[in-house]
Amino acid sequence: MIDTRSVDVELRWRASNLALSLASCAAVALAAALIDARWQLVVVAAPLVGVLVSLGWQRSTPAVRVYAEPGLVRCFEDEEVRLELWAEADDGSPVRLLVETPPGAALQVDRGPSGRLQIVASMPRWGRYPVRVRVTVAGRGGLLTGAAATTWVTAGEVFAFPVAPAQSTGLPRTELLDRLGTHLTRHVGRGVEYGGIRAYVPGDQLRTVNWPVSARRGSLHVTERLSERATDVVVLVDRHDQPPGPATDATERTMRGAVQVVQSALRNGDRAGVVALGGRTRWLGADIGRRQFYRVLDAILGAGDGHETTPGTLAPRAALPPGAVVVAFSTLLDTDFALALIDLCRRGHVVVAVDVLDGAPFEDLDDPLIARMWSMQRAFMYRDMRTIGVDVIGWSTDGTLDQVMGLVPRRRRRATARR
Repeated sequence: MIDTRSVDVELRWRASNLALSLASCAAVALAAALIDARWQLVVVAAPLVGVLVSLGWQRSTPAVRVYAEPGLVRCFEDEEVRLELWAEADDGSPVRLLVETPPGAALQVDRGPSGRLQIVASMPRWGRYPVRVRVTVAGRGGLLTGAAATTWVTAGEVFAFPVAPAQSTGLPRTELLDRLGTHLTRHVGRGVEYGGIRAYVPGDQLRTVNWPVSARRGSLHVTERLSERATDVVVLVDRHDQPPGPATDATERTMRGAVQVVQSALRNGDRAGVVALGGRTRWLGADIGRRQFYRVLDAILGAGDGHETTPGTLAPRAALPPGAVVVAFSTLLDTDFALALIDLCRRGHVVVAVDVLDGAPFEDLDDPLIARMWSMQRAFMYRDMRTIGVDVIGWSTDGTLDQVMGLVPRRRRRATARR
């Protein structure tokens, strides 16, 4: 079923070009009649004045509604999508639409046989692209022209999702949940990897008996296998306002890194969720499946209504299952986001913060001493965060995310998490 969005347009009315032309001609004729004392010119101006006077007898101004089908379009970068736009007036008057091209987007607008505007859009970069139109309609027999009060009316929206690299990102080396998955552990269980040989104990399954070893040793021995487990991965995205400069460029790495972690977790059979902090918090609980990937993309960009919103600066407890691994992407320039990481660590989660800031957040930095001082301050901040329990790793343009995640040290999950 195609989602059709409709928007009521608030119109502001003014005199049309026709009314201005009639008024100008009538005024010139009457002025000439008075100057030259020629009554014939009054006869010429009378029909024009009559048309203007009939303004009060004309039917009322129409109400206009703009339609978009579909109203919300989702796509990936450089993917072509199609949508239709049209407008209707309650009295059947023709409505003229002019489509605005969003910055950075490519739109091709054609008029279909039914009079609707058929738009083919392509977005080279991820983000939210509103589809806006300028609305004009004639009223009162063409003597008035109505235009939208806000100049541009948002009829639909196109959300372009980022394309993440296909590389699989590793998780922090920690104790995983006792749930069937694909991550190899050192625990003995039902897996496929060889774990060792031990003597047979009553209760062992016969299919685990290693008959060649048992024949050589003269007693029953079984083959142990290492278990493969799964975990819960929650991505934390920093949406706080950032200063101009390199901090704004880090948004690109934040988005692509978050998508890559979620994509890798779902591909490995783990449950994945997302929490976007900054302003009004958006979050989506951890789940599995292919549909969850698109739900996470919606939650990151704020598309649709399939996610939850809540006020506050901390991650909601309902968004993070007990024992979940948290991977945060941030420039670590906002104090509220750092406090949210510390709060998650105190709850017993394994927290890894990926610093996406490449360089100092200053424009036109020429003094090497300031750059050195900034580098030392960030190193001290890394040390302090590790002391609290939050591992911070830097991610710049020189390396890929899967290489950076391999530098995370091993941490054991706390035995009791404070909930």
